[in-house]
Amino acid sequence: MDPAADPWGVRRAENLLTSLEGILSARVVTTPLGEVSEIHILAQGGQNAKQVVRNVESALLAHLGLKVDHRKISVAASADVKPLQALEMGAVRDRAAQRVVLFEDLSMATVPKSRRVTATVTLAVDGRSETVTDEGPDTQRNRMETAARAAVTAMAQLFGVQALALEGVQHAEMFGRSVAVVGVLAASARDSRLLMGTAEVRESVEHAAVYAVLDATNRWAVAHKPR
Repeated sequence: MDPAADPWGVRRAENLLTSLEGILSARVVTTPLGEVSEIHILAQGGQNAKQVVRNVESALLAHLGLKVDHRKISVAASADVKPLQALEMGAVRDRAAQRVVLFEDLSMATVPKSRRVTATVTLAVDGRSETVTDEGPDTQRNRMETAARAAVTAMAQLFGVQALALEGVQHAEMFGRSVAVVGVLAASARDSRLLMGTAEVRESVEHAAVYAVLDATNRWAVAHKPR
């Protein structure tokens, strides 16, 4: 930060304080000579006010060499405003609660005396599991396709439909990361839709292909879940 734009380091101090756990916002008030006269803290509900004050004192002293009298620090608690991290965690929990189909297992095995491979995928819905084994050529692209096809078949069997079919699988580089991209064709009495899903490659390309199938079909599964 340009010292001329922030001669007393107020913005730097406020940024430091808002980086502390449990602090939602901070306002530092200085005198014309740059001395700290007041510090106003908005903390997340449930925080101990005395501990927040101690954290503020320690952070200012350790990072900025600024010693502030604790009587100049006021703390207000908010039960309504949540920090970004709490919002993100809540979104993750909501997303998990909406996921209908759960991944349980994937095993890949080569077929003896051949250049073929089998993929065995186990998926579950409401505690009921379905395991499907599919076979294909033992190449990277076909290993992905075999795993994805087994996942799509397991999905169809879990929901008792013949409306799902694997359209294709691709291994791509996106934003500097390796990802699996799948297309699943979902047919109905009136038309058909192509459902697209992606998943970052972490464990293996085959695992990513299965996760991409789940990503592609999650909304379809929500709409077709037995009531």
